Amino acid sequence: MTKAIAILGSTGSIGCQTLEVAEFLNIKVKAISADKNIDLLEKQIRKFDPELVAVYDETAANNLKSRVKRVKDINVRIVQGMEGLIEVAQISGTDVIVTAIAGQAGLKPTLAALETGKRIALANKEPLVCAGELVMQTAIKHGAEIIPVDSEHSAIFQCLPHPINHANIRRLILTASGGPFRGKSRKELEKITPEQALSHPNWTMGKKITIDSATLMNKGLELIEAMHLFGMNPDQIDVMIHPESIIHSMVEFNDGSTIAQLSNPDMRQPIQYALTYPDRLPSLTKPLDLIQLGKLTFEKPDTDTFPCLRLAYEAAKTSEKACAVLNRANEEAVGLFLDGKITFNGISEFIEKALKLAQA
Repeated sequence: MTKAIAILGSTGSIGCQTLEVAEFLNIKVKAISADKNIDLLEKQIRKFDPELVAVYDETAANNLKSRVKRVKDINVRIVQGMEGLIEVAQISGTDVIVTAIAGQAGLKPTLAALETGKRIALANKEPLVCAGELVMQTAIKHGAEIIPVDSEHSAIFQCLPHPINHANIRRLILTASGGPFRGKSRKELEKITPEQALSHPNWTMGKKITIDSATLMNKGLELIEAMHLFGMNPDQIDVMIHPESIIHSMVEFNDGSTIAQLSNPDMRQPIQYALTYPDRLPSLTKPLDLIQLGKLTFEKPDTDTFPCLRLAYEAAKTSEKACAVLNRANEEAVGLFLDGKITFNGISEFIEKALKLAQA
């Protein structure tokens, strides 16, 4: 049973929910990190009493240090920058390091965590998208155990036997809610606002991943992540729209059997599973009532209206460099969209141009 954890990215959606799970399971939180949300970080320090806190943003770190100095009941060491994140990732006395820093900024701390040889609860997909081979090789070299926290990859992990026998597997099936604009035409998406795109029908997530869900890029990044995590090629990974978000993913075997993992859409379930595997303990997630739900539906993804998924498949079949370009261009495009500088459709257009330039 996990007794102590460190969390990289404690003020994000996954980080906050991890703290909920840790409190519920009475797991000690030894170290946490954030970018610049020191108001929430200070509250977390007061509640969970970590030994070490890293703040990536230098100005925010100095602000937090000055706040803590004025409060005698807080006894915590505060570090900053990338060196600080790596120190959190490698703090002694933990059983699991939860890596939940969004974007490419999470790569170095994730590699540092893997170097400890401990269990990594991997919640940020970008390190695998940008440097999947390096991440997996680092894990093997240091004997680190990676358990995915993404609901889809956690589902696949739960459906597969361990160790994995690839000869028995026909394909992996990633499910997607379809986001808030499922069924709309590309023309209808021209005037979509950031506020509309940030309203997900099933999940409460951070801004970037919510926009990725709306464009279906999230599923594209997940298929690249699944390639590395489970040793599959892109042609062995399919995406299926499942609006209810009850089946989180499936594994189809060569004998015609398909095994699926079902639960209510609550990220605390895969977070807890990553912390307690192979045990299954009572959790904060509400049990599933299929009779009340009534039905489960499935659709083929519309890659003409949502071309980001197609672009991800193309990058996955091209090279790791193409995947890194895809990821970086997507981060830039999502930021531009949230700032009102490009349209919703402009996200996929921006990414496609970046991929063409990289291949020129």
